[in-house]
Amino acid sequence: MGDILVLNSGSSSLKFALYTRSPAHHRPASDALGRRYRGQFSGLGDSRGAARFALHDADDRPIEVPELATLPERLDRQAALERLLDWIERTPDLDELAAVGHRVVHGGRHYRDPVVVDEAILGELEGLNALAPLHQPFGLAPIRRLAERHPGLPQVACFDTAFHARQADVARHFALPRELTRRGLIRYGFHGLSYDYLSRELPRVLGQPRTGRVVAAHLGNGASLCAMHDGQSVASTMGFTAIEGLPMGTRSGSLDPGLVLHLIRQEGMAPADVEEMLYKRSGLLGVSGLSGDMHELLTSSAPEAREAVELFVYRIVREIGSLAAALGGLDHLVFTAGIGEHAAPVRDAVCRGCAWLGLTLDDAANQHHATRISRDDSRVGAWVIPTDEERMIAQYCAGLITEPAGSF
Repeated sequence: MGDILVLNSGSSSLKFALYTRSPAHHRPASDALGRRYRGQFSGLGDSRGAARFALHDADDRPIEVPELATLPERLDRQAALERLLDWIERTPDLDELAAVGHRVVHGGRHYRDPVVVDEAILGELEGLNALAPLHQPFGLAPIRRLAERHPGLPQVACFDTAFHARQADVARHFALPRELTRRGLIRYGFHGLSYDYLSRELPRVLGQPRTGRVVAAHLGNGASLCAMHDGQSVASTMGFTAIEGLPMGTRSGSLDPGLVLHLIRQEGMAPADVEEMLYKRSGLLGVSGLSGDMHELLTSSAPEAREAVELFVYRIVREIGSLAAALGGLDHLVFTAGIGEHAAPVRDAVCRGCAWLGLTLDDAANQHHATRISRDDSRVGAWVIPTDEERMIAQYCAGLITEPAGSF
């Protein structure tokens, strides 16, 4: 029936996954997809370290692929993509693709659902690069290269902003002059593919279709919260860009816009230097002065590391209170992504900060990374659910592409 290749291209990494559709692809996509491989190139374009590659099979066991594992010390994203495509073409059982799905950070105001990309659409999406300059170009570059290399292969863009696109205007608008709002200067929200996946997975975990009032916490190197009511996005901590909201690995999160003006006018910083500082030298890295990696901070004895973690947790708890107010209460808190899934001390501190909402943590369950980490008598359920953005993209592709494209 043809496989679906999923690409998630970042500034220094290229994640991919390969899914097989069953013959009964008229069934719900979640029932008709089987993951064959998942892998990642990391350290791409990094002058400080060597590029790395990892590949896992359907059972998540590591696989050695010599032609992919043997990499030059310096490898850029395009070269990594070419190596991946060459491997697929040379592998006998991977020579037929039905489609390629891509994570694209920004869909702007127009794209609210995944779309099969043509040249005109790709041009429109490239016109949004200014809205996400550190993300959008990386997601679009593989689409253009694949269109050149395999022009007949369907490609589907899946947008991180789409899940939030149907929020009420009051949740999306800034208090700016109306003409700026009409030009698209609004709150878009991000991490939408992750939240979309959780909105479908949580009913299965709960064993009921209606999930009520939920705050989902996507806590990784990029971090945000999303308020959902019965699976629909109500509000998000991220807004016009992916820097707003929580402090992140290297991003500042929300701050007084007057501070940015001060940095430019009084400190003499150029806009490009301010951008670089807020995106790459702030957040956990900036506060600690040590690292933007939560594992390193949690194992460090330095007081600056503790202060960075405390600030991260404090901001999460404050934002949960804000989103609970937007929802009119809270029924469930869901943790996901690298920190959310693996950092038990962070979950512990966040849940204790939410005791006023009626959340009571089960310490043992939290330490063992159980799916449910709240006690049976807790008024708010707390959950740990691994996200799967690549599967979400594959599901959208399976729904949009009904026939295989033929030989790759």
